[in-house]
Amino acid sequence: MYPFVRMLKEGFKARHAAPLGLTETHVSHHICWPWDLDVWAELNNGRTLTLYDLGRIPMAVRMGLIGLLARNRWGITVAGNSVRYRRRVRAFHRIEMRSRVLGWDARFFYMEQSMWRKGDCTSHMLLRSAVTSSGGIVAPSDVLAAMGQPSQSPDLPGWVRSWIAADAERPWPPVR
Repeated sequence: MYPFVRMLKEGFKARHAAPLGLTETHVSHHICWPWDLDVWAELNNGRTLTLYDLGRIPMAVRMGLIGLLARNRWGITVAGNSVRYRRRVRAFHRIEMRSRVLGWDARFFYMEQSMWRKGDCTSHMLLRSAVTSSGGIVAPSDVLAAMGQPSQSPDLPGWVRSWIAADAERPWPPVR
């Protein structure tokens, strides 16, 4: 089940936190609960992706994006991601999550998120996200203009550009 109560808590905290600049890092703290575990008593890899929502959505609240989405009847969707898992997270472990926008192109926003425990990174995700409307994808330049932000993206790191290029080589739809 989706962690609605946890999301409400994070949303409430974000609404009362200081505004966040477009590329600033949102930091949040979470606990790995028993229902987040897999059969090996570790944080489930699918649940990891869900928990990353608990950092991304409040980050968007602090940036003023969520209110803009509601006013324009826009949505936001994940259009791709890559996760690197490096350290185990077990029941009742406390983690720090860091979420930030790295930049954008003509269609997508690129973000990175990471989970940390006792100074070690447990996982790191690169995510591509799109703002959507009934007409399809809303260009980041249009979203940024509506937010009163400049539309020029910071330079994306080389590893992000390489990921974008590699993903563009991937066949779609997949070969049967």
